[in-house]
Amino acid sequence: MEKERPFDKLRANELNAHLPPLALIAGPTASGKSALALALAEATGGTVINADASQLYRDLRLLSARPSVEEEARAPHRLYGTRDAADPASAAAWAAEARAAIASAHATGSPPILVGGTGLYIRTLLDGIAPVPEIDPAIRAAVRALPVAEAHAALAQEDPAAAARLRASDTTRVARALEVVRATGRPLADWQAARTGGIADEIRLVPLVLLPPRDWLRARIATRFDTMLRDGALDEVAALTARRLDPALPAMRAIGVAELAAHLRGELTLEAAVERAVAASRQYAKRQTTWFAHQPPAEWPRLHEPLDEVTINHHAIILLNSLLTR
Repeated sequence: MEKERPFDKLRANELNAHLPPLALIAGPTASGKSALALALAEATGGTVINADASQLYRDLRLLSARPSVEEEARAPHRLYGTRDAADPASAAAWAAEARAAIASAHATGSPPILVGGTGLYIRTLLDGIAPVPEIDPAIRAAVRALPVAEAHAALAQEDPAAAARLRASDTTRVARALEVVRATGRPLADWQAARTGGIADEIRLVPLVLLPPRDWLRARIATRFDTMLRDGALDEVAALTARRLDPALPAMRAIGVAELAAHLRGELTLEAAVERAVAASRQYAKRQTTWFAHQPPAEWPRLHEPLDEVTINHHAIILLNSLLTR
């Protein structure tokens, strides 16, 4: 079976000009997505809809770089701060909420503007989700207990195509492929080819992927973290850690939480904690840049210049014209 590529549905749907529009602004952290989305929303009367996993959590306004209260007041914002840190979100749950928010915006005549850097969320919303049944806990436990080399060898016997596609050192993906084929009798690729629930056939996508220069992005990440600290990020982390939540929860694994929590416990100086958090954010931005450079269709516009007030307004106008074009 030919391997399904992300966003394949969109490749067959790009010329359906009669469909309701959906703007998408995607890219790595600190690339200026939120500012561009806000400018577009103000120009169109649009509704900004969050596609960033960390910005879902109300406990992480600062560390997730969520729009400020003042920015959120300038245009409708949806799916920001809607979950408690103890309530983990999944891609499927977010996609259902985003689908409803998009439909609500269309119903009121407000162009929806999807903005964020969580590629899995965006792909799930547009392409749908593979209907893999729940995995038997015993099978999952047995697979996860295997050393990754042994799991990959087993995968080579039970799902050779997946084993050939995955690195032998990729613990998470090897385990997932192996547990699926053992629990269902079907390769994961078969389930992925049967994705359901995507909205790609129902909207006219107007995308823009931000891929700014590496040095500009690295400097911006450091400056932004300094701003987070000045605005109260330490207090935010102190309040979150005081709840003694499971450290495996997504909110607890957000960049900056563990680093600043270590400082609050006296294990790191503030300088060392900031250095580690900035380094982690830069690594995350690097992974996002790679993903957004290669996974979306080649036809999606990529913007490689840094954003400032002038270029934000310029590209907001370009997106506005694309939204209005039928």
